[in-house]
Amino acid sequence: MNNSPIVVIINASAGLGYCGGWTAALAEKFSSHGVQADITLAQSGEEMIERARRALAEGASTVVAGGGDGTINAVASVLAGSATRLGVLPLGTLNHFAKDLKIPLELDAAVANAVTGAPCKVDVGEVNGRIFLNNSSLGIYPDIVRDREQQQRHLGRGKWPAFGRAVLAALRRFPFLSVRLKINGEEHLRRTPFVFIGNNEYLQGLTIGARERLDTGKLCLYVAQKPTRLGLFRYAVHALLNRLAQARDFDVLSAPELVIETRHHHLRVATDGEVTVMQPPLRYRSRAAALTVLAPAA
Repeated sequence: MNNSPIVVIINASAGLGYCGGWTAALAEKFSSHGVQADITLAQSGEEMIERARRALAEGASTVVAGGGDGTINAVASVLAGSATRLGVLPLGTLNHFAKDLKIPLELDAAVANAVTGAPCKVDVGEVNGRIFLNNSSLGIYPDIVRDREQQQRHLGRGKWPAFGRAVLAALRRFPFLSVRLKINGEEHLRRTPFVFIGNNEYLQGLTIGARERLDTGKLCLYVAQKPTRLGLFRYAVHALLNRLAQARDFDVLSAPELVIETRHHHLRVATDGEVTVMQPPLRYRSRAAALTVLAPAA
């Protein structure tokens, strides 16, 4: 057995029943591949980040993150720019990052990949110092996430019922955001309900889990131009059918960096589904090949 343990950080705050027996079973899965796993069941994002920092300071060669995209983001935010490799155990609902890298979703296969996967360098996006692996957005989506979280916290609703009510409430309000986009040496003024920035290109638009590459060193900007409520619904249909690039009045631009200005003093910004309040201007950049991830060999 390898005497250098792999550090494994699991998001235990999601209420999925992780306990001593589950931890022992996970340790045995790693042991079957000849490695010792130093497992932490983290109860908060702060604990995940602190454990990842300690692993980095101790010279860990591999840190494995287990959870959804927010968990992977938290650990990756520490490892980005270092030589330490990131392993992924996709234990969340959507697992966009794992799917795009073809990392197995089944736990035993994901553990095997975290031990024997091939190191590959991928880009990370960054906005005002905060990284994202998948995407960032502003406008209607961060409002929906904030409303959903408040319903869950104060009214005890489940994630998806709360999300559905938040979407309907947002469509009723239908707030618009006036932005100045600075990209590729040009400026674009837009009044739009949302702006979406992908870490690399999403095929045919905002199709869920559909990036062929995460190593082009570019961000991809998608912004709707003054859609009606019906128009916004049509965008959703186009996205489901992989035809968003064919939708009218929709800008798709790519660049290594871009700036978004607005008259608002503070703005809610989503990064991999986590919402943060930021002070404009929002300065986005691609940090090319900043993260080494263990993934199945091509």
